[in-house]
Amino acid sequence: MHDGMLARRRFLVSAAAATGGLALGFHLPAETRQAVAAETTATGSASGGTEVNAWVVIQPDETVIIRVARAEMGQGIFTALPMLVAEDLDCDWRHVRAEYASPNRNFREHSFGSMLTGGSLSVRSSQDYLRTAGATARAMLIQAAADQWHVPPGECTVASGIITHAATHRSVSYGKVADAAAKLTPPRDVKLKPESAWRLIGTKVKRLDVAEKVHAKPVYGIDVRLPGMVYATVANCPVFGGTLKSYDFSKIKDMKGVHLVVPLGNAVAVVGEGYWQVRHALDALPITWDDGGNGNVDSTAIAQEVRGGLTGTDAAVLRSDGDVPGVTAAAHTVVEAEYTAPFLAHAAMEPTNCTAHVTADKVEVWVPTQNADATLLLAAKAAGVDPAKVDVHVTMLGGGFGRRGAAVAQNFVPQAVAIAKAVGKPVKLLWSREEDVRCDFYRPASMAKFTAGLDEAGGLLGWHLRLAGPSIAHTLAPATIAHGADARMLEGLIDMPYAVQNILIDYAMRNTHVPVGFWRSVNHSQNAFFKESFVDEMAHATGQDPYQFRRSLLAHNPLHLAVLDAAAKHAGWGEALPAGVFRGIAHNEAYGTIVTQVVEVSVDKKDGVKVHRVVCAIDPGHVVNPDTIEAQVQGAIAFGLTAALYGEITLKQGRVEQGNFDDYQIVRLADMPQVEVVLMPSGATWGGVGEPGLPPLAPALCNALFAATGKRIRSLPLKDLHLTAA
Repeated sequence: MHDGMLARRRFLVSAAAATGGLALGFHLPAETRQAVAAETTATGSASGGTEVNAWVVIQPDETVIIRVARAEMGQGIFTALPMLVAEDLDCDWRHVRAEYASPNRNFREHSFGSMLTGGSLSVRSSQDYLRTAGATARAMLIQAAADQWHVPPGECTVASGIITHAATHRSVSYGKVADAAAKLTPPRDVKLKPESAWRLIGTKVKRLDVAEKVHAKPVYGIDVRLPGMVYATVANCPVFGGTLKSYDFSKIKDMKGVHLVVPLGNAVAVVGEGYWQVRHALDALPITWDDGGNGNVDSTAIAQEVRGGLTGTDAAVLRSDGDVPGVTAAAHTVVEAEYTAPFLAHAAMEPTNCTAHVTADKVEVWVPTQNADATLLLAAKAAGVDPAKVDVHVTMLGGGFGRRGAAVAQNFVPQAVAIAKAVGKPVKLLWSREEDVRCDFYRPASMAKFTAGLDEAGGLLGWHLRLAGPSIAHTLAPATIAHGADARMLEGLIDMPYAVQNILIDYAMRNTHVPVGFWRSVNHSQNAFFKESFVDEMAHATGQDPYQFRRSLLAHNPLHLAVLDAAAKHAGWGEALPAGVFRGIAHNEAYGTIVTQVVEVSVDKKDGVKVHRVVCAIDPGHVVNPDTIEAQVQGAIAFGLTAALYGEITLKQGRVEQGNFDDYQIVRLADMPQVEVVLMPSGATWGGVGEPGLPPLAPALCNALFAATGKRIRSLPLKDLHLTAA
């Protein structure tokens, strides 16, 4: 890693927590500002400028450094979040740069709020305080200029980082007054720009990180190099819940480059000079595992356990409106169906890794993490030190998708720290691709059983939705579960936008030895497949057009109806398609964002399923950077298409059978359809965009395949089916 980058990350500055609330870097107590100034003098800002507040550093050459507290893993927040600050700062965007905020200072002073990147929260949960940070810095810079000119600050204006006093024809740049501004007491109340005055938010802006990535300048976790560093790789117990029983180091101790073996409870690490040396040594290391009694569990047994929940009497009721049994018994048409979705791995391009260095008075880790706050605490606990003595250097992420977020799922961090502590020098821990796939925290394998009653005109009278499967909270936060009521497993169902007067939603928790976790769009991914497939089944059972049937269920909800109509119109719903091509539609709301997708497919004996086109209408409320949203939707569709076509983790003798991209296939370029994104920002909310584009893909695809084949698809992935045109 470059010395300059290390120095920059060491210096990153934040602010303190105010009594009764969270101070996010712009209301610094005097003593804190003095401490920050002292640290700046002692260490030197790698940014080489003046910190106006914790989020904004201005250099003498007018470069504006804006700090980012979330993780950049390709989703574009290294641009979107600085845009929010820069809008109310009124700086020159051409001079803006971004750098990561310091997790250590955030722990000590709570200056940056949450550093978790997940749940499509980055923009929607921080837009207010980031814009406030920009407005606060702007007010301080104007005040500094006004003080120099001995004029009221209200007589000054600012544009693109230039402060002007029109009456005296004087002007000054931010860089010239930054030092003076930093010494001022930040104002307690600032006014944010009204949306009508935005000049940056909502415009297409080139991402700040792309040019550097093209030139291979950013450092990902896998790129980290430190003086004297050694390498490690691990074998985790191949049966979840098992532990390490024994190993025979004598069999590999004479292999070239091998230093030692470090036992880790439910794993074992080999340490040495280079990755391939330790990888080959690990392959040759005799290891005996205690499988914890799960060595005979396979996918069939898990499926039977989960399916039992569909008829079990222990389901927790999470929503009950009206009289579902009564109206269903009297219905003209009753529709019933069961659906199945498999375990799914994250399969990020960058394998799991963490570099750690443990000394007597400090712990440092370099890691691609989605949750730097949790990373810091995990490293401190593993090293047995005060968290204030831990520095987490957040690197760029080569994909995350939820794998690198929750504390429990960051098992690679305590592993790396434990190894570094045992070795006494910097250690890069790098999991193999096979370990990454076989020792993941998977999207839960779930099933659903839906029953609905409709009247003679096709109106929906009542709907019973039963979900069964493992609970993510059971793996990641078991203390949050009470009486089997894990409401989050029903997201996208319990809060669906459709108007149903009589509805019953319950969940039968069926946990297995397989750890589950957050996977891109979390439970929306499987629940949207269940829900939107069944909506189509109800429409066809009553002779209704699937699009028009959805319109009737959304008639009370103009925002949802507008998105549904926009997707149908853009896709040409009802218009003739080329011979052999068929359409399907699906609608969903996730993370404050409304999405409708129309998918066009064909099926033939030679090429199988071919997805030609996906139209996606999306209302995230507000749009920060249209280019980023379009790219995120495209990525989500690719990710969702991979899952629908190929994604499946299976177990045999307690062990995951898949291990790499040969048997856990991902969509190739030739498989990728044309994607057309229709942006419809209503201004009603601040929604997320990293995940909402994924859930409608699978049901829209399967609904299109029903139109093509006449066969209802109720189980994924499609690779397990043998589809032919109708």
